[in-house]
Amino acid sequence: MLKEIKPEEVLFLDIETVPQYPEYAQLPEDIKSFWDKKAGQLIRGDETPETLFGRSGIYAEFGKIVCISAGFVVQHDGDRFFRVKSFYGDDEKALLSGFAVMLNRFGAKPKANLCAHNGKEFDFPYISRRMLINGVGIPELLDVAGKKPWEVKFLDTMELWKFGDYKHYTSLNLLSMIFNIPSPKDDIDGSQVADVYYKEQDIERITRYCEKDALTVAQLFLRYKNEPIINPENIERVLE
Repeated sequence: MLKEIKPEEVLFLDIETVPQYPEYAQLPEDIKSFWDKKAGQLIRGDETPETLFGRSGIYAEFGKIVCISAGFVVQHDGDRFFRVKSFYGDDEKALLSGFAVMLNRFGAKPKANLCAHNGKEFDFPYISRRMLINGVGIPELLDVAGKKPWEVKFLDTMELWKFGDYKHYTSLNLLSMIFNIPSPKDDIDGSQVADVYYKEQDIERITRYCEKDALTVAQLFLRYKNEPIINPENIERVLE
């Protein structure tokens, strides 16, 4: 199937999420009661809802998106380039609205696809849920309600690596290492994003990390197709 999909027909993306509140103690009582119930299903040993609160950002009901990085491959003078644009900041509705505009434009292509690592289980549904919560219209490419499986244009580099082995999980970092792709985890990793956001208030650092992940997904996709990865000097950040 992959040999039929051109890299230029794919939008590669990654998202970064954090808990909606900096600390467990700051949760409103009504939300806290729901988190306590959710955490009760996750608790192991001497863990508590408070000690598990850092994980709340991975759930769309308790977390929020602070960055979406999306990139695409272009051909120019016989060489490939990767252009990446990020939507980020404290205003989740604004960044989701900006991404929706981009996605509607990209989705107008007849063979448009979305690709992320573990995207089917995390990125795609998370974005869609947060769009609904924020009153942002879900772009056609993300709106899978009522679609037949072959009509859903989702690609997932983790699922592709499974080869039907549904219990197998492989991180993007491990795959980048074994395929000799520069690691996206050379600064921070996902477990540190909330602290960088709330304590350091360094959204630019989070954005750079997110962009590296989006690029790594694209590079991994190319390796799956047995094609050369994109040269580091051919990475372009789109600011506008």
